[in-house]
Amino acid sequence: MPFVEFIAGWISGAVGLVVGHPLDTVKVRLQTQAVYRGIFDCVVQTYTHEGCRGFFKGMSFPVLSIAISNSVAFGSYSNALDYLAQSHRNNSDQSKQPSLTAVFMAGCFSGLAQLFVTAPIDLVKVRLQNQTRSGGNKYRGPIHCIAVILKEDGVKGLFRGMWALALRDVPCFGVYFLPYELICRMLTEEGKQPGNCAVLVAGGVAGVVTWACATPMDVVKARLQMSGGGGRMYSGVMNCITVSVREEGIRVFFKGLLLNSVRAFPVNAVTFLSFEMLLRAMTNSSQD
Repeated sequence: MPFVEFIAGWISGAVGLVVGHPLDTVKVRLQTQAVYRGIFDCVVQTYTHEGCRGFFKGMSFPVLSIAISNSVAFGSYSNALDYLAQSHRNNSDQSKQPSLTAVFMAGCFSGLAQLFVTAPIDLVKVRLQNQTRSGGNKYRGPIHCIAVILKEDGVKGLFRGMWALALRDVPCFGVYFLPYELICRMLTEEGKQPGNCAVLVAGGVAGVVTWACATPMDVVKARLQMSGGGGRMYSGVMNCITVSVREEGIRVFFKGLLLNSVRAFPVNAVTFLSFEMLLRAMTNSSQD
């Protein structure tokens, strides 16, 4: 059933977002604002000036919408992997596991498929997360944010930073599913489904590996998304990279790396476990 993966991806995406959003807010602020001395300083200032609610800014919109992009990503991956695996199998090896090349290609496809859903959602999230009490609030909420962007920049304004997002997501989604599949196979007996512990470990490691690769372009993406929203203006991806290196050095592209890694393990462990459990439950119920 091809749509079972999309439904499981939808729910698991919402679960993962709730778990990881507070640290994601800190990460975005570190990447786009130079007023913080580090993770702890950002956490303290956010809590002092905005309370606990400050860590959940921008979540009301993506808690539903990010589930859509997660649904597209996981659903596209599962169905693309099935297609690639079937095309390379013959009648005598139907039980053979998909190759890691097929896993990577299916992951890249999923990254591309979810891109057009993710770009506007991520833009709104980043703009709302960067609103601080001291800096004033340009946007009253996600709908108002979209309305202002459309008024100031038109429809193309919703896709600001999309090329950087594509450079981050397409290859990194390929990387995302590789360690997950590899570790699950290592921790699972042949012919059996991976257990919950295997899924948690594999999902957590997959998240850490992926964010280690994605953080440099994530910084560029966040800065481009803030252009026009109170942040510095850049003419494009290369201009953002050049200006950032000239003014802050090469270390600028690793802002938020530690936080991304700390956040990635629990968020992706929970996301993959939720996906696998929901997928099995819905598959079993449909077969009864």
